[in-house]
Amino acid sequence: MIKLTVIELQKIFKKWRTYIGFAAIGLLTAIVQISLYFEGSKYVSMATRSFKDQFVMSGDLMNGYFIANMILNGLFVHIPFLIVLVGGDLLAGEATAGTYRMLVTRPVSRFQILAAKFLAGNIYVLSMIAWLAFTSLGVSILIFGSGEMMILSNGITILAADDILWRFAGAYMVSFISLSTIFSLSFLFSSLVENAIGPIVATMAVLVILLLLSTMEIGILKDIKPYLFPAHMGLWSNYFSDPVDYSELTKSAGILLAHTAVFFGAAACIFQKKDILS
Repeated sequence: MIKLTVIELQKIFKKWRTYIGFAAIGLLTAIVQISLYFEGSKYVSMATRSFKDQFVMSGDLMNGYFIANMILNGLFVHIPFLIVLVGGDLLAGEATAGTYRMLVTRPVSRFQILAAKFLAGNIYVLSMIAWLAFTSLGVSILIFGSGEMMILSNGITILAADDILWRFAGAYMVSFISLSTIFSLSFLFSSLVENAIGPIVATMAVLVILLLLSTMEIGILKDIKPYLFPAHMGLWSNYFSDPVDYSELTKSAGILLAHTAVFFGAAACIFQKKDILS
């Protein structure tokens, strides 16, 4: 399995589309950092103007932690669209290149091939999260320094400087669960067709539709909303609540992992029966 996974990783990182996500994250993060470097004080002043009558604020709240949290909030909803560029190509790309027959005639089972591709794809997802952590948190701390962290969500919360890094570590770890679910959906669609464009478009369409349904509070939609995986993709934000709601975090993680298992199981069933001779 290790050798198969390494081979699949080599395939992934030899394709130019693999680096689109890294480039997009790096560029957008840099734009936010440069903008806040010159206009950060104005932004903080504007964001906190409604609290100035009740609180006296001292110190520099425009630091690396604040900026990393802002970037995470802003980019996380867009990263899934970058993930599917690779997920949608993993199986469909073999069909497009005409290498399915060569792939399946190896002295390993179809399930092992599928599992290796799935594992390699998740390693790619993990590498993208690591890149996001480096560019948003690491670089921001180097440029803006550290300190207390201000969170503007349903009011204002100030976290102590020594109470932040573990929250970011937890947030990045559980964000992997969310993005892995998106990857799994694109992986499932990739097993159904023979062109990578279809799975990419289909995953994006399903994600947009489910995101819209997750925001509606009408009729039956209100009842099924808790079971739609997009409603739980923001579970990472629980780590920036004080205190952290671990019960909600566990519930959301369970629902996302259940969806991932279903998507992978369906892809495995389809791949096992796939006709590679036609």
